[in-house]
Amino acid sequence: MAIHNEAKEGEIAKVVLMPGDPLRAKYIAENFLENYQLVNQARNMFAYTGIYKGKEITVMASGMGMPSMGIYAYELYQFYGVDSIIRIGSCGSYVEELNLLDIVLVQESYTKGNFAEHMSGEKCDIVESSALINSKIEETAKEQQIKCVKTNVACTECFDAYMINPKEYVEKLPKEKQITCSEMEAFALFYTAKMLDKKAACLLTVVDSNCKKEVLTAKQREKSLNDMIKLALETTLKI
Repeated sequence: MAIHNEAKEGEIAKVVLMPGDPLRAKYIAENFLENYQLVNQARNMFAYTGIYKGKEITVMASGMGMPSMGIYAYELYQFYGVDSIIRIGSCGSYVEELNLLDIVLVQESYTKGNFAEHMSGEKCDIVESSALINSKIEETAKEQQIKCVKTNVACTECFDAYMINPKEYVEKLPKEKQITCSEMEAFALFYTAKMLDKKAACLLTVVDSNCKKEVLTAKQREKSLNDMIKLALETTLKI
């Protein structure tokens, strides 16, 4: 029985898109889904189930950080029979090669945190996304002519902009992992999927950069996020 989700049995689709922000979940439902219904509003973590091009899809917020993602992903997988979750969020770039508004497809997520040890007792600091879903995302990106960069990310426990010394943190990341950006939820999603024998992927839009002092307008953010949302939704038709 789910503790943090009031949706009834059968109200959650087998494939779920997970933005961090509950209002972004609402935006996706209102602008991309047909015949959608609000199926969870416990703790204002909105979940909507509707139809996208004939396929049932649920869009549910995860909140911010690994603990929040871990809770909601676990309950979706374990209590609602969800098979696949695609996180759709934002990230900060650590490298010159990534520009603001670029869309990133996560291959591996690295963390200095203890999520895996807390969950299973395993000392694990890196976990892969689903190769199957990633292949479908790449295939869809080519079809939709949406540029998508596959890379590895750091999953942090503190928002980069609030770190006392973010440069020092970046310099301590393992160079062999070729980490190019950071976010705060992917590791928990991927590891939870691994533990429950489920599938998970993550698409991110670059909204800030440690290398480039640029500021996005609200309109620019919306357009880029819409491209990422479209890519995720079109991919759901293949999984």
